[in-house]
Amino acid sequence: MAKTRTYQKEESKEEKRARRREWFAHWGKTMKFGFYCLTHPLDGFWKLTHEHRGSYAAANTILFLAIFTRIIKLKYTSFLFLNVYWEDVNIFLYIASILFPLSLWVVGNWALTTLFDGKGRLGDVYMGTCYGMLPYPVIQLPLMIVSNFVTIEEGQFYSVLSVLSLVWCLILIICGMGQIHAYSAGKTILFTIASIAAVLVMIFLLMIFFSMVTQGIGYFISLGRELMYRM
Repeated sequence: MAKTRTYQKEESKEEKRARRREWFAHWGKTMKFGFYCLTHPLDGFWKLTHEHRGSYAAANTILFLAIFTRIIKLKYTSFLFLNVYWEDVNIFLYIASILFPLSLWVVGNWALTTLFDGKGRLGDVYMGTCYGMLPYPVIQLPLMIVSNFVTIEEGQFYSVLSVLSLVWCLILIICGMGQIHAYSAGKTILFTIASIAAVLVMIFLLMIFFSMVTQGIGYFISLGRELMYRM
């Protein structure tokens, strides 16, 4: 009996190792497929969700790389191209500058699928958006290093590539949404405009909500102080 239990434990360890290797192999394939989407956005984003060539693990990795790139740019980009006043830097705001718009975009985009007969799910929208952000770390990380070896006269090279990374991300995300929801080109553009409008509406509503909450808290604080003075 003791030998049997030992054998079962060893077997379970081998199974865990096998599952771990399988997970990393799948993650590697889905990460590699992200680079295919960079140059083949229409075909790539269709396969990403409809043929399950992507994964949430790879999407989360790309999102982490984008946030990581956004932060370390502050430290390692040449002062000729990026002046950082560290006393005013809030790392959490830099993280939120990616996560907050991403969350609003995903929710707003998915919420409009019923009006536009979209076929993508909430997870598909998130995955496609994260995969579309891949050009940002791919371009910005090497560009950050190059910025320390170029002069101010060569700064146009830095600026053009920096803008290119953002434009490339935008194009990939738009193409991705069109393929995920199975839209035509015209409907994709209309849907993108509607999604941006939905994001702006949500920002407006959130501002009103937090304004009301702030005023409510301020009212109760002043009321409490008044009661304390009278007591």
